[in-house]
Amino acid sequence: MQCRNHKGLAVGCLIVISAVSGVIALILILVDIKNMYQPSPNKYGLVFDAGSSHTSLYIYQWPAHKENDTGIVSQISMCEVPGSGLSSYADNPAQAGEVLKPCMDQALSIIPSQQHRETTVLLGATAGMRLLRLQNETQTQQIFDKVSKTLRLYPVHFQGARILDGTEEGSLGWITVNYLLGTFIQHSYINNWIHPQGVQMFGAMDLGGASTQITFHPSGDIQDKSTEMVFRLYGFDYTIYTHSYLCYGQDQALKRLLVHIIKKTSSRSVKHPCYPKGYTANITLSSVYNSPCVLTMPDDIGANVAVEGTGDPSECQMAIKNIFNFSACSTKSCSFNGIYQPPVEGEFYAFSAFYYTFNFLNLTYGQSLSMANSSIWNFCTREWNELTDSFPGESRKRLLDYCSSAMYILTLLVDGYKFDSRTWNNIRFAKQAGNADVGWTLGYMLNMTNRIPSEGPCLLKAHYYNLWVAAIFFIVLSVMAGLVAAPLHCYFRNACSGQGGWP
Repeated sequence: MQCRNHKGLAVGCLIVISAVSGVIALILILVDIKNMYQPSPNKYGLVFDAGSSHTSLYIYQWPAHKENDTGIVSQISMCEVPGSGLSSYADNPAQAGEVLKPCMDQALSIIPSQQHRETTVLLGATAGMRLLRLQNETQTQQIFDKVSKTLRLYPVHFQGARILDGTEEGSLGWITVNYLLGTFIQHSYINNWIHPQGVQMFGAMDLGGASTQITFHPSGDIQDKSTEMVFRLYGFDYTIYTHSYLCYGQDQALKRLLVHIIKKTSSRSVKHPCYPKGYTANITLSSVYNSPCVLTMPDDIGANVAVEGTGDPSECQMAIKNIFNFSACSTKSCSFNGIYQPPVEGEFYAFSAFYYTFNFLNLTYGQSLSMANSSIWNFCTREWNELTDSFPGESRKRLLDYCSSAMYILTLLVDGYKFDSRTWNNIRFAKQAGNADVGWTLGYMLNMTNRIPSEGPCLLKAHYYNLWVAAIFFIVLSVMAGLVAAPLHCYFRNACSGQGGWP
């Protein structure tokens, strides 16, 4: 009887231990669970900026979870497409698509392969293609067809290639500037995103090869509604003034300047006051009168003209003013050519050719208007041999045009946009703001993220590590107790029956 009592007690204890351990393990597994959130993968976007003189590809990234319906976008890389602008492939549209491949290959090597099919790809063409469309709409469409065919070969979400209108280009550049400078949204000290209160918006001025844009947020009402644009970003509405001047980009303006100088001369020898003294060249009229920005066409379009530089800044400035129409403005709220513009106010970022020209002349460090004016005039008096000796690594074409470009920028900003000695220092000539290039592409991507659905973080069911360890311990204990209980039961049964212990 005593043997049976010992047997029952021992085996019973092991069974209880096994059962309790199993129940505890089950409770730990099923009850002690916490929700863990894993951030969704980053989203990626590619934007081709197909300008009049070159094409660039910008690679952007943003978290899938957006702030007030707009992504927090950052530039992670950039690639320069070889060759000139898309409009230069009018006679060879197939090549317009081929030249994009090296940059697309580079971009997809940066973006994780599992994200390729969700990567948004856009191509926006600006004033160069606007001008080509005016000349030959069929060639324009052929270029876009070849570009689209090439980009559809890649495993991405291609959303098309199109021409941006001038106001869109200007306003998107304004969005880029203000986003990079934190006027829309800022990262607070408690590690979240906030909308800054009472912040001054920055204006934006872009100078491309075929057009120039000015965009800013005036304090008063915008009288001409055709110059008004409205955006909603990060939950707030913004109303801005913007205007684009086609044919007033740097390349087209200098072409129009040369036409004006040629038309003033009846002979085949032309003196150019914006070219350095000592420079001479022979050019064909067909290379000058090859743009819709030049309205008249000479009868002898195949003739040659000898051009000689005179290096006369005063005559240069007078000649440049002739490509503007300042007399068409009947009110003070006007820039030139009769175009409405509110008075400039606040700080402005001037980028693209504004920056490149003034950076070459070392005028991007906050110099006054009088200092900028004197520096440009001094440069315009330097002779061609002196310039080529001083800047041996500089492109001859750019070196030739720096005086014309700088004097054109000065005239555009002062006589056109009406900056004066008081407001001049509000202009910052810059290539970048923050860690990204300034231009319309980032603004385009930000606006696009408003239409891309936001994704919340992924919910995962996960266990605390220490609870997993405890659960495993009790599972092992339950199994061990069960394994010991069975042979122990046999042992006691044999021992109590007089058959001995373990076999």
